[in-house]
Amino acid sequence: MRYPCSHAGGRWYSGDKDFFRFGTVLCRSPLTMKAMKKTHDAVSGSGSPLKKYLDVIVGRSSPAALFYFEWCVWLAPVPGALGMVLRKVFWPRLFGSCGRGVTFGANIVVRHPSRIHLGDRVVISEQCILDGRSSVKERTIELDDDVILSTNVMLSCKEGTIRIGRRTGVNAQTIIQSTNNCPVVIGDDCVIGQRCFIIGGGSYYTERLDVPIREQGIKPDSGVVLAADVWLGGNVTVLGGVTMGQGSVAAAGAVVTRSVEPSAVCMGVPARVVKKRSDNG
Repeated sequence: MRYPCSHAGGRWYSGDKDFFRFGTVLCRSPLTMKAMKKTHDAVSGSGSPLKKYLDVIVGRSSPAALFYFEWCVWLAPVPGALGMVLRKVFWPRLFGSCGRGVTFGANIVVRHPSRIHLGDRVVISEQCILDGRSSVKERTIELDDDVILSTNVMLSCKEGTIRIGRRTGVNAQTIIQSTNNCPVVIGDDCVIGQRCFIIGGGSYYTERLDVPIREQGIKPDSGVVLAADVWLGGNVTVLGGVTMGQGSVAAAGAVVTRSVEPSAVCMGVPARVVKKRSDNG
């Protein structure tokens, strides 16, 4: 598998043509903004309950896809070694692509799995949520080789994309969300602490008082880019429009609202750079 964020000389994500360079990292340019299809509208609109289930949860309309999805859902809570073996046998065909040696924990929730692509030796732990919903995109969530998602991690796409590079670890209860074509790109060898929140396209317009905020739309931003070798401590929030350079660090509890230079260490609310890492420590 190929991804849009890797060390210079590394592999490129197949199918995308427009990239920009950030230090030694190659990253995809921000996508053109489009209107986001609200889940509320999809669920409460016209159509049968089955059609809504296919549109919102399964992501495909064929009877065969529905049957296989339901079979895999039935396997999700099976405990112990038996459940792990059954999921290892049957779940890979649920996804758009799935590499070798992928491990699926119990009670994983997936939506639009055909839009989710997994590399080799990926680990998805118990109670993770992989929500790849999109009305137009074929690839919404992509996890490169040796990515580990700890317990209760949520990856959520609402007409967005999330891509995580090789050997990156995402710790428990972290939420990564991409909305309205504001991509989240995480490079190789990153460490994401517990209960972090990373969001591309997370701010609504609020200028009008005569229109509910939810109907005013999402402000466009360039999404979030975490270059290779970034470390986020626990409870870090990274907002849309932020790029964290290679080797940068955000201390526990930081709220990162502005881009951070390579090898810089930031902390606080809002986060400010307090020092630069160096070979001398």
